[in-house]
Amino acid sequence: MSVTTETLHKAGEEPPAAAAPAGRERDRERERKRAARRRAGGWWPFLFLAPWFIGVFGLVIGPMLDSLYLSFTNFDLLTPAQWTGADNYTRMFTEDPNFWQSVRVTLVYVGVSVPLKLALALGVAMLLNRPLRGLGFYRAAFYLPSLLGGAVAVAIMWRQIFGEDGLFNAVLGWFGIEGQDWISSPDTSIYTLILLAVWQFGTPMVIFLAGLKQLPKDVYEAAAIDGAGPFTRFRRITLPLLTPIVFFNVILQIIGSFQTFTPAYVVSNGSGGPIGSTMLYSLYLYKKGFADFQMGYASALAWVLFLVIALFTAVNFIASRYWVHYDD
Repeated sequence: MSVTTETLHKAGEEPPAAAAPAGRERDRERERKRAARRRAGGWWPFLFLAPWFIGVFGLVIGPMLDSLYLSFTNFDLLTPAQWTGADNYTRMFTEDPNFWQSVRVTLVYVGVSVPLKLALALGVAMLLNRPLRGLGFYRAAFYLPSLLGGAVAVAIMWRQIFGEDGLFNAVLGWFGIEGQDWISSPDTSIYTLILLAVWQFGTPMVIFLAGLKQLPKDVYEAAAIDGAGPFTRFRRITLPLLTPIVFFNVILQIIGSFQTFTPAYVVSNGSGGPIGSTMLYSLYLYKKGFADFQMGYASALAWVLFLVIALFTAVNFIASRYWVHYDD
């Protein structure tokens, strides 16, 4: 008569020693099957990510590497590229005065437009953070220029407004002030582009507004009870708590400003303005590549722009340790 393990347990006896290894072997077999199923299904995430990988390598990394190679060649888009080494970079920094002119104009554009845009965006965001009637309409109205700011039609309108017979001069005429062609003057043309950039403050405004909504109200109430005025509350509470949002907006706006192209191209009719006064770096890059057919030189210009943006971003991240305050 056979004796089962259950019968032995009921009788208070130990099961045979061979039963335990058999059970452990079954457990190991089940674990091996589970691992095999996991390995078999491990390719599914990569399958779903395949379109993204194709886009990144085919449309971003591949063209970037190709551009890096072309930056060391003489390439006119019509004949095969000829390797020239670092000649494009040497020419850029030592023999091309237009390059340095575009750098100066771009630094003025970025250095003036970004602080003014962020200051205006923060001020309007604080006004819209109050309980006002028709608040949704005001938010949409202030955000609208950011939706239209990169359009060619808006740049054409801007050129008409600041032309010799434009709306701006008509308004100045009401006060007896003689106008001029602000677009064609080398002293003022870049500032018309800066004004257009500042007018497109909607995107940082929305981001500031989202940050203001998250600030704790009890801190403001405690400060008001202690006698802190509006300016003190703004300087001691709002700005420190909002520094992560300010930092985020600064990074986005600097990168976007360095890449500005459409307004400069349309407002100056593609010429870069009088004596290069609106020759932004991206416009100069475009002219070298597609007007002068110097694609190798344009590729070198593009890589210098990439490195400059990366440098500005890195400096901002390093400096953020000293003025950006997080919750921890």
